[in-house]
Amino acid sequence: MSQPLAQSTSNILMVRPATFRKNEETAGNNHYQKDADVEDVHDAALDEFDGMVEDLRSRGVNVIVVDDDPSTDTPDALFPNNWVSFHADGRVGLYPMFAPNRRLERREDILHDLVHAHGFAMNEIVDFTEFEGHDAFLEGTGSMVLDRIHGKAYAALSPRTDRAAFEHWCDAMDLEGVVFEALQTVGDTRMPIYHTNVMMAIGTGWAAVCLDCVDHPDDRALLLESLEGDGLTVIALTEDQINAFAGNMLEVQTAEGGMLIVMSEAAHGALTDDQRETLGGFGTLVHNSLHTIETCGGGSARCMMAEVHLPLDSTSQDLSEDA
Repeated sequence: MSQPLAQSTSNILMVRPATFRKNEETAGNNHYQKDADVEDVHDAALDEFDGMVEDLRSRGVNVIVVDDDPSTDTPDALFPNNWVSFHADGRVGLYPMFAPNRRLERREDILHDLVHAHGFAMNEIVDFTEFEGHDAFLEGTGSMVLDRIHGKAYAALSPRTDRAAFEHWCDAMDLEGVVFEALQTVGDTRMPIYHTNVMMAIGTGWAAVCLDCVDHPDDRALLLESLEGDGLTVIALTEDQINAFAGNMLEVQTAEGGMLIVMSEAAHGALTDDQRETLGGFGTLVHNSLHTIETCGGGSARCMMAEVHLPLDSTSQDLSEDA
């Protein structure tokens, strides 16, 4: 088992979208996606994206913004955490994606710039994309919620999160896997939740999770025992709350080491006063309007941020402020 690591970082990668819309290739199993209620979806999404970036930067977070490639049809490019993850030992994970048009989001130039423009060190690229050839998928830290401090990864099985791929990833990355089923009500049917990070989030000392989505009592007991056994304060979310993306939050650090818990305005509004007070004991609650992105994309604040846990290259100058 690897040594305990920091749960959060002040370095965040975000991709500014070029062609945002409701992705027809993902809507079949992302039941949070809906048709837009604004005239210009792309412009509205850009306004929301830019507002979130500005807010995070004003609070001392190093947000590295990369422009989406306008030559590719990548309507979900603003959710980079699904195709890449960055780890404190210098490893980078690349992930098998369910939708063919999402596979175009994987960009070598982004990895190159993190090293050569921003001064991060990459020791190894661990490529899991071969699973696409077997119709097995594992969409990064959407499919998995990581507890870096306790060396665990949590995964709710779905068409986007394959058990064999997850177990292979845990072996390769030397983490303990906790796997379970999580369901949501769609009409009169219980359907798998497409990404684990919609129904749970883990920070330093806390976890927010919708146990109501874990129908099987053994799975629910396994999940709760793992979280509480690690001493985490568990904030129980309802299914109505995660429908407002209250589970899709991320702990981020400021440059001074302060903790922020980042979520959308809808998520913040869905939490109870007691839940906000409990979470507020672990960090400042940061919330921005992401209505269009949530409506069309079926994802929220956490999905928009890929945490860069990579070490800085001791032989390179950190040029992030000038890039």
